[in-house]
Amino acid sequence: MMSLLKNLFSRFRAVAERSRSESENSTKILDEDDTMKKFLIVGLGNIGPKYAETRHNIGFKIVDEIASMKEAAFETKKLGDIVAIKHKGKSVLLLKPSTYMNLSGKAIKYYMQQEGIAIDQILVITDDLNLPFGTLRMKGKGTDGGHNGLKDTQITLNTPKYPRLRFGISDDFSKGRQVNYVLGEWSDEERKSLPERLDTAAKMALTFTHAGLANTMNEYNGK
Repeated sequence: MMSLLKNLFSRFRAVAERSRSESENSTKILDEDDTMKKFLIVGLGNIGPKYAETRHNIGFKIVDEIASMKEAAFETKKLGDIVAIKHKGKSVLLLKPSTYMNLSGKAIKYYMQQEGIAIDQILVITDDLNLPFGTLRMKGKGTDGGHNGLKDTQITLNTPKYPRLRFGISDDFSKGRQVNYVLGEWSDEERKSLPERLDTAAKMALTFTHAGLANTMNEYNGK
């Protein structure tokens, strides 16, 4: 009898804990009911110290810069590190997916659905080999350009039509060295320019939330 009661109690506790966990995970983060005022800014990258200073993690760097500007601190939640900020009357969720680059779309879709954020009000920030170092380019749609994070996002969202901000890392590598270059750390010369570039990229991303895609592109693209 005691064994049966212990078994039933264990099952009850497991169900209760699972229910509580699901409830916590489904709680909305943004305190905003107006869908026109809700935005999701996603920095793509790979988690872990060994990737922190690599070119491929520039997306993480830029959302870190935004959080720093707003004196906000990330928290580790389901599928990523997140923090909610306010900017000129807009509610913005910053996200650094913890899924690794190749599964970025999973985290993006999850927070879009949980927060009720429209696809034209997300901004995905990533590195781009096809642009000179530090060049910024925002677009409302496009191909993945061979970038695995964008590729997974396109597959998961079932469309290439979502805003993205590309940060140029250049293609200064010899044949067969692309992976080493992308996952390599910045050169000394790049490091000197990085703080100003991060500041401009962060301001560009925030401008998107209050000025819109077209105005932001006109003001910043190519800078």
